[in-house]
Amino acid sequence: MKTLLVTGASRGVGFEICKKASANGHRAIALSRNISPLKGIPNVHPFSVDLSLESEVVDFVKEISTSFKSIDVLINNAGSLINKPFLEISSSDFEAVFKVNIFAVATLTRLILPIMNAKGHVLNITSIGGVQGSAKFPGLSAYSSSKGALVILTELLAEEFKDSGPSFNALALGAVQTEMLEEAFPGYKAPVSAAQMAEYIIDFALKGHQFYNGKVLPISSSTP
Repeated sequence: MKTLLVTGASRGVGFEICKKASANGHRAIALSRNISPLKGIPNVHPFSVDLSLESEVVDFVKEISTSFKSIDVLINNAGSLINKPFLEISSSDFEAVFKVNIFAVATLTRLILPIMNAKGHVLNITSIGGVQGSAKFPGLSAYSSSKGALVILTELLAEEFKDSGPSFNALALGAVQTEMLEEAFPGYKAPVSAAQMAEYIIDFALKGHQFYNGKVLPISSSTP
């Protein structure tokens, strides 16, 4: 049994990852502001945490450090998206998105590393829109730029911890049928479901670091 820590766990891909971890005999520590959907799933331990508040992240890590001695996989899946034309978006909008998509990832990862398995895997879920050379879309300036920052952070941490572990990789997702996709592209129907993507992610999270470190892999059959 592996212990996975999953953020953004109450809906979409994160929720499906937790369900599949449970079904495959693993244990999931599930973070979300809303933990109601996670209650009652075997071997899923939900924690209500607002990742935009560093104090809540600090308190969460203190709490689990006494109960869970080692984390095998950290999946930084939580994301915040604001869809606004650039001329209408504010500094506070940018800050709100970066707080979840990059600052919270850095904070949680830094605090979790002391209890991470040295042979474990930190997997950051980014977006194909945050990868250089990919298609870009109006209205997603804050979201896509924050995901681009996450790509670089992944590469930097892989280099910094290459001798001691754990491994760091990122999956840059294309269109997946989730609530967030609907926010970004209302009415668009993606060719991949959240459950299908979760199955791929959990398999990569558990095995991919045997073959990759510091890599950003585009996982996309479609970009809207």
